[in-house]
Parts: sequence; C-alpha cells; structure tokens
Amino acid sequence: MLGSIKGPDDVKRLAAEELSQLAGEIRDLLVDSCARFGGHLGPNLGVVELTIAVHRVFDSPRDPIVWDTGHQAYVHKLLTGRASGFTALKQEGGLSGYPSQAESEHDFVENSHASTALSYADGLAKAFKLRGDHDRTVVAVIGDGALTGGMAWEALNNIAAGEDLPVVIVVNDNGRSYSPTIGGLASHLSSLRVNRRYEDFLDYVKDKIGNVPVLYDALHGVKKGVKDVLAPQVMFEDLGLKYVGPIDGHDEQAMEAALRKARDFRGPVIVHALTQKGRGYTPAENHDEDQFHSPGAFDRATGAEKPKGRIWTNVFSEELVRLGKEREDLVAITAAMLHPTGLNAFADAYPDRIYDVGIAEQHALTSAAGLALGGMHPVVAVYATFLNRAFDQLLMDVALHRLPVTVVLDRAGVTGDDGASHNGMWDLSILQVVPGLRIAVPRDGDRLTELLREAVEVTDGPTVLRFPKGPVAEAVEPVGKLGEMDLLRAAEGEPDVLLVGVGPMAQICVDAAVLLDAQGIAATVVDPRWVKPLDEALVLAASAHKLVAVVEDNGRVGGVGDAVARLLRDADVDVPVRTYGIPQEFLDHAKRAAILGKIGLTAQDLARQITEAVAKRTSHVEPARH
Repeated sequence: MLGSIKGPDDVKRLAAEELSQLAGEIRDLLVDSCARFGGHLGPNLGVVELTIAVHRVFDSPRDPIVWDTGHQAYVHKLLTGRASGFTALKQEGGLSGYPSQAESEHDFVENSHASTALSYADGLAKAFKLRGDHDRTVVAVIGDGALTGGMAWEALNNIAAGEDLPVVIVVNDNGRSYSPTIGGLASHLSSLRVNRRYEDFLDYVKDKIGNVPVLYDALHGVKKGVKDVLAPQVMFEDLGLKYVGPIDGHDEQAMEAALRKARDFRGPVIVHALTQKGRGYTPAENHDEDQFHSPGAFDRATGAEKPKGRIWTNVFSEELVRLGKEREDLVAITAAMLHPTGLNAFADAYPDRIYDVGIAEQHALTSAAGLALGGMHPVVAVYATFLNRAFDQLLMDVALHRLPVTVVLDRAGVTGDDGASHNGMWDLSILQVVPGLRIAVPRDGDRLTELLREAVEVTDGPTVLRFPKGPVAEAVEPVGKLGEMDLLRAAEGEPDVLLVGVGPMAQICVDAAVLLDAQGIAATVVDPRWVKPLDEALVLAASAHKLVAVVEDNGRVGGVGDAVARLLRDADVDVPVRTYGIPQEFLDHAKRAAILGKIGLTAQDLARQITEAVAKRTSHVEPARH
C-alpha cells in the first residue's frame, strides 16, 4: 500500500479500515531503513497515526505543516511521495534526516533545531492574513521535548494574542526528548494524569503505553472542568488558547476527529496527543535510555547496535568522572543530551551534581553562571551547533562576570550525516569575540584528558573545549615544544612553511608535511592546543618561515586562521597566512570523510594547495632590466 502513496491526496482516498495496514507498512520501512543506516527511529515510530491523521485533515502544502523538531518528520516524508528515497536515508545524495525544501514542496521549514515551529507558525499565519489567504491553516507539530525550550513559550504567548489566526498546535506528548523529560511542566502534567476525571481514559492509556513520565502539564489547564482542580493551567485559557484532548495519538480516527474540530475553529487551538516513543518495535519500546531516539545501524531482529568503537565522547566521559572524584565542586549540566554527551556516567557516579535542563541551552549557561557565583565549577556539555543558541548568555552572563565555567562542545566541526544544521562549524568563529574566554582543541584522546584538566583549573574566566564526532584519533606525540605549543614535526634544513594544525587537523598536517617534503618544501608542524589566546611563541616561529598555513575544522571566516593573521599583523610580522577550513556555506549531508575530501581538507589536497602557494611566491621574481 505504501508504494502507491505519491502524495497526501492518496492518503485521503484510503478507507478508514485500510489505515492500520498503512501504519504497519510505515513502521516496517522505518525499522528497515534505520537498521541499515541509523536515524531517528523512536520519535517517528511514535507519530505514525498522528501524521496520517494530519495529512487526511489538512491540505499540504497549501496548509503548511511545520515539524518541531524536524527529526520526527520521516512519516511525513513517506506520505508525501518519498518512500523510495528511504533506501539512502541520510546517505550522500539521498534523503535528509530532516525536512528539506530541496526535496519537497511539503517541507516548508528545514527545522532541525528545537522549539522554533511555533514562531514559524505565528509568522506564516500572520502573512496569510495580510495577503488575504483566509482559507489556509498553519499546523505546527511540536513535541519530543521541544516544549522545554523557552522560545516555544514566547511563541505561544504571541499566538494566543491572535484570536483569529488559524494555527493548530499538535502537541506530540511522548514524555521524552532524548531521555524522560523533567521539570515543573512535567510535574503538573503528571498531576493531571492522575485526576479521577480521566481515570477511565488513563486505564486505557496505561494498558497501551505504560506509566511513562511526561512533559507538557501546563497545557492542560484549559480543559473545561479541570481548571478548578489544577490552577496553573488556567493561564492558557486566560491567554485565549483553546484546548482539545488529551487524545490517544495512536487512535487515528480519534486524532482525525480532534484535528477537524481544531481546523474548523479558525483560531489558535492546541491538540494534545499522547504517544509512545518507539511504538511497534519491541527493542525500541523496551529501551529505557532513549527508546531508540537516534541509533546507529543495528540488527533488526535484536535491536543490538553495531559497535562504534571508542569515540571522543567516551574519553571525555571517563575523564570527567575521574575529575568529579577529585573535586567536589565540579558539577555537570546538559540540555536534554545526558547520554549523547557522555554525562550519564557522571550522573551515575555523582547523582547530586548533575543537571539536565531540557532543550534550554540559554538557561543552561546562565544557570551555570549562578552555580559558579555560588562557588561551584560547572561543566556544560552540549553539541557544538547548539551553543549558537546560548551565545548571549556565554558572553554577558558568564564571560562578563569572569566566571569559571567550562563548556564542552561535542560534535564540533564537520559532523556529516545530520546535514547543514548540525555541523559544528561556527563556534571557533563566534567565540573569538568573547573577552577573557580560553578555547582548547585537542588533537587526540590523550590531549583531550590533558586539556580538560587544564580547563577546569582556570578560575578567572570561562573555558571551552571542543572535539569532533566519531572514533577518537590515535595519539600524535610531540617531538618538542614551542612555548606551550606542541611541536609535531620539525622542518629539515631551511624552513619554508609553518603548518598550524588545529585539533584533529594536526595529523592531517603531519601527513601533508611528509608530502611537501617530497616536493622539496620543508614544513614545520605545530599544534597550538589552546587557540584562544594564541601562544606568543607563534610570532617567532612564523617569522622564521616563508608561509604560514592554518588548518582548522571550522568555517574559514573569523576562525583560528584569522586570529593567527591578526596576531602576526599586530607583531609587524609580514609572513603571509593561508587559512584552510570549511567554506562559509551550508553543507549537504554525507559522511565526514567524504565532506572533508570535497572541501579540500585532506593531506593530499593541502599539500597540493600549499605547493601552489609556495610556487606563486617564488615565481614573483623581478625581471632583469635591459
């Protein structure tokens, strides 16, 4: 049946009794695809019936459907004619793991950072009203933890003020983001769920999905008859938001009925659906850690993931636990990524010193500032791409007060499979402007442990440590020191090129130096270890060479290369500087190695480019006068 679905109209034509077969085929395809390539399996297994209902009630793309976060849009892709593309899900040239405007007119927003859908929906609905498109409805599907983000609540406040804006907010309430969602909102919703008025409904739900911790309690006070029992929910009715639910999100007919009521109201309405993350695949349902939120490739029969080997995150996780034993003032914070950032081991060892704040990176940094003011040393672990959201807090709440907060950035540089939004290619640029901030970039696991220890010893300002995704690099031992920098290779004879390898790029620089040597170009290779502030020894080293080449896993604009050039200009050193990094463009999804090859960050590419740069300099000889 799924093979015959070329778009939403085909979904609408199906008889009600055919929908359970369609849902089963969708789940089979999701499990098969994610077993081969990995992907966001758990969230999508939980929204199958919900997504079918959305497409049967609304008219996409005339009625825009915005997904928050976009990782729960796989079913939407299947129902908009992209089933064949799942044979190459998240592979180079294949389907993206998130909505993609390049793939389909049904993907309005490439929404892969959480808690933004409601703001998009608010703007779209206002635009349609101004343009006179009064028969269009904007649908925002938000859940899987996204309502823990403050931006979502800012948007709710504005949407509620537009009484005639047709916005339908579908809350996919599975009680989880990566892990069980926590906090005040979850506590309120839990109190609703044990209300006697819903006893019969709850008995049914418990039979279906068990006693799952949940998140979105504050949405339910608008339900008639409940506001007198649960006063905090009254604020939603006071705001003017209508509420439908809670609905069994796996009852397609019930979801359709609720969505039709919401659509016909022609104003902002919340439809609250209770779903089970990982539904229909037993290994996911029974996976306590995250219900197969985003597994790598796995065995379909057992659910066992294929071994990943030792990765950078493991090294960080183990060292932080050791540091926690040595220092009672060390605390850890993460934004709904306890396991992905490796903080679960710290949580097991020191449960009173770990804080998972939900998808709330801004709060994480300012809460860390408060902890530091109170005498603790917080370690905030997030993906590099998500630090973008908390820049102001790092600048004005942490750095301005010169507070000892260590930020650890996992998945820095090119990450690959998750595409443009998840490459951590901005941090070394945006962080250059933060006064008093120190940035460390380890080249291998030994340096990671070494630099993490140095970072948490800093007491007069914030520190950042970044490392990439994937297997940890083999140790590259120094052959000497230049100031505090590691000398990895000394030029033989008169030096020509100084290669500055930033973090994991250091090994590539060593390999490129060997190739340069074969071309008669003598190269020195250094690893700065700390790239902000740069070691003054770099000035003397640069002045002894004819060319400086900086290689970094970050955008070329405003990164370490620009900082090196500025350092040399300020010291009146005229040696030219070349920067080799990520071009300032949004990169398509592919494996990290493939992307690095495409953008010229391989040893062979570097050796060729540097050889050409040296040749151009030596060829500019003034012609003889006659």
